[in-house]
Amino acid sequence: MLIFSKAKLVFLSMPKTGTTAYETALSPFASQYVCDPPELKHAPVYRYNRFFRPMLEKFVSPDIETLAVVREPIDWLGSWYRYRHRPFLAGKPTSTAGMSFDAFVQAYCKGSRPAFANVGSQVNFVKPQPNGTKVDHLFRYENQSGLLTFLEERLGIKIELARENVSPAMPLSLSPEVEEKLRRKCAEEFELWESIT
Repeated sequence: MLIFSKAKLVFLSMPKTGTTAYETALSPFASQYVCDPPELKHAPVYRYNRFFRPMLEKFVSPDIETLAVVREPIDWLGSWYRYRHRPFLAGKPTSTAGMSFDAFVQAYCKGSRPAFANVGSQVNFVKPQPNGTKVDHLFRYENQSGLLTFLEERLGIKIELARENVSPAMPLSLSPEVEEKLRRKCAEEFELWESIT
């Protein structure tokens, strides 16, 4: 999470949406950079609302805004699958080594997800709170130029990005049956992504 007091902006760090590269590029310009523990670095809206918003509204501005990036759901799950395929996770409950992408997505569609498929939800990450706290600026991961333009204008700086924390490259294929199941069981994830213009 990056907090820019002068720009009155908080960049929420949705996992697997390229935010590590932005954190590296922008942390020198941030008033606060929350990088650890992961529960705070990747604080979703509900956690931001509870722990950060009251402090920032009191000491920075009652008009502080939030920003987050959302990735196309199949691509987002593919990134998680590849990330958890790394050799050092082999033999651990969170490893996807030795399983197909189909098997990973099938497990994600379960009500009670096994550890390797328990990767959260983009919908839950950005879910508005009863008090009105929400993400003010949502960007598609696929719209990097729009995100960069917004940040450069808002922060008044030129941003140079490097690729970081990239999941290993590997071919992914999802059978039509499993994709249909994912789209049915997790329809809100697709609706969220499609709602972002």
